Amino acid sequence: MNSTNTPFSVQTALASRVHRGNKNKEGTHINLKGFAIGNGLTNPKIQYAAYADYALDMKLISQSDHHNLNRDYEACQQSIKECSADGGEACASSYIVCNNIFQKIMNIAGNVNYYDVRKQCKGSLCYDFSNMEKFLNQKSVRKALGVGDIEFVSCSTAVYDAMQLDWMRNLEVVIPALLEDGIKMLIYAGEYDLICNQELTIFNMLFMYFTGNSKWVHEMEWSGQKDFVAASTFPFHVDNKEAGLMKNHGSLTFLKVHDAGHMVPMDQPKAALQMLQDWMQGKLGTPTGRTARQ
Repeated sequence: MNSTNTPFSVQTALASRVHRGNKNKEGTHINLKGFAIGNGLTNPKIQYAAYADYALDMKLISQSDHHNLNRDYEACQQSIKECSADGGEACASSYIVCNNIFQKIMNIAGNVNYYDVRKQCKGSLCYDFSNMEKFLNQKSVRKALGVGDIEFVSCSTAVYDAMQLDWMRNLEVVIPALLEDGIKMLIYAGEYDLICNQELTIFNMLFMYFTGNSKWVHEMEWSGQKDFVAASTFPFHVDNKEAGLMKNHGSLTFLKVHDAGHMVPMDQPKAALQMLQDWMQGKLGTPTGRTARQ
């Protein structure tokens, strides 16, 4: 199961539900082997705290801006706690409070592409999805997918609105149970994405500074956490060139993709294809933490 670049980790919730259904023998058994998250929002408490750090690191804001945004995060953190406890309107309020941090960064940064900070934003989604939309709306493709006359759109406002109350929920909490039962998880992220940021800087392959996606993965509590955190980071090669940095232990693999923003498959299609093929074949791994063949 793979889902790239959703605003929050729908694939995590789906994988957890499928796994729970399998264990409880509900309905038809689904042979779930693994799931992948690409530049996703999984743990809002950690990832919203990383906005200011990432924006400062990318020189989008000043040190004084960073200080002010960290004060705003205190209100965001409290609202996330209330969302977790009460749900409903508390989650709607948390969405507004926390996304105010992102909006302030954008007001300072200007017309920067929040999906790829190296670029300017063009169009309503900052990426050109016209080729994909044209392909997926062909009658032959619709027929092959069994979707009838449903029109494919790159970003559905109906889906967005329906799932907005889930935006600020922490979906990391369901992942350890999947890892413990051997369900493979791949977290990959383009290094220039602001909206679901991650940054990983290596010093002598031992010390790391990381924000966003990297941070929640490293802080997630599971039986392999210590070994994963202690694992060395190795280059991910495509055509004998370094295309990213990765580390893994057991069922968990993390990969930072070079020269990519939010949409890794669009920015680095060859690297993305090899990454997914290697992962699905059990070949994506480091010398000390190579994933087992499935």
